[in-house]
Amino acid sequence: METAAPAAARRRFALPPAFQYPAYRAYWLGLLASVTGFNLRDFAVLWLTHELTDSPVILGAVGAATALPAILLAPVGGSVADRKDRRKLVVVAQLLLAVIAVLLAFLDLFEVVRPWQILALAALAGGIFAFDQPARQAFYPHLVERRALLSAVAMNISVWQATRIAAPALAGVLIALTSTSVVLFMAAGSFFLMAGIMLTLPKHQTEAGPGESSSRQMMEGFRFIRKDPVFKFLVGMSVFVSLFGMGYLLMMPVFADNILHVGPQGQGVLLGASGVGSLMATLALGVARGGQRRGPLIVGGAAFSGLAVAAFALTAGYIGSYPLAIVLMFLAGLFMSAYMVSVMGSIQAMVPDYLRGRVMGLVGATWSFMLLGGLLAGVAAHFIGAPWAVAAGGLAVTAFALGPALLNPGIRGLGAAISEAAVAQEGRSIAEK
Repeated sequence: METAAPAAARRRFALPPAFQYPAYRAYWLGLLASVTGFNLRDFAVLWLTHELTDSPVILGAVGAATALPAILLAPVGGSVADRKDRRKLVVVAQLLLAVIAVLLAFLDLFEVVRPWQILALAALAGGIFAFDQPARQAFYPHLVERRALLSAVAMNISVWQATRIAAPALAGVLIALTSTSVVLFMAAGSFFLMAGIMLTLPKHQTEAGPGESSSRQMMEGFRFIRKDPVFKFLVGMSVFVSLFGMGYLLMMPVFADNILHVGPQGQGVLLGASGVGSLMATLALGVARGGQRRGPLIVGGAAFSGLAVAAFALTAGYIGSYPLAIVLMFLAGLFMSAYMVSVMGSIQAMVPDYLRGRVMGLVGATWSFMLLGGLLAGVAAHFIGAPWAVAAGGLAVTAFALGPALLNPGIRGLGAAISEAAVAQEGRSIAEK
């Protein structure tokens, strides 16, 4: 596969480094379609659940139903991604997600949908995501050279942020004008499109260790994370931030409908404002060619995003200002994106390729803790109200970032650790050749 970016193209266009590679650009367009589908589906599922139950606990349970299979099956999905054709895995996963979205759309269209059906289909989608996520995360780094890897990570995350601007707004308007079933059918079409684009890209498969049992291969990913103190801390911090700092996303129907009284369109604008902030931070990091200050970005991004989330929750509950809520959602997205890009860029730069599927499967599972965090926030909201439940999570993230994260020497020396990992991986590649 040709990965070298043409020099003439670099001179003519001020593209992000990752976009100078045609195969990555095609993958990115497919990812844009797929992630649009994820956002449309999530918005429709949460709004449908809210309409059926009006319960923050059930909203949280939908997130937990998705998260538990994704977390429990992550080691299996990562091991499979290191032994099978990663492109084919993504194609199959996207097709299955499309079928699930179509099924739920028909249940809603014929008005026979029930909460237990939503929970069951959410669990099935979570299990599929456990195979889709590590395959995607292990696939795209091979479409660019190492010097453009941070840019590729940032541009991948920018897809999630950009669709958080357009997809929720679109979903909110469509639900207000038509129904949630229309949004679910659109989500299914997005998954089908990603599958089609993936079929145009070259296959990629890395042997995870011939002769080893599947269980030993899965454990190798755990051992790699456990023995590296910097990696172990980054993964642990991702679990903490996801569990306590991002559960507010699942509570957004409560804030939009019951607290701010702005309906599904207002919820779309709030999530869109968060997406604008996230996209701005992600694009700034996506065009950067360095990345030596990842430690401060990780600590500062987590700390300020926690404060912004707490401020959003409390001002929404006690002031009720919709414009202020939009501003605070923008800031929460801005700082959280700076944190996420820096963490994921650091992890991708440090993981060896032969372990990439297994390790990235485990890392990806940490983001599923966000959905469990939604369950925690939903239960807490039942007793103390949604504003205090969400604010407590945001303040916990800030305290963690200003305590263990700020004082950790591995985070302060992250740039040197990444450079050492790059040298080690280049040495491994030379030895293999």
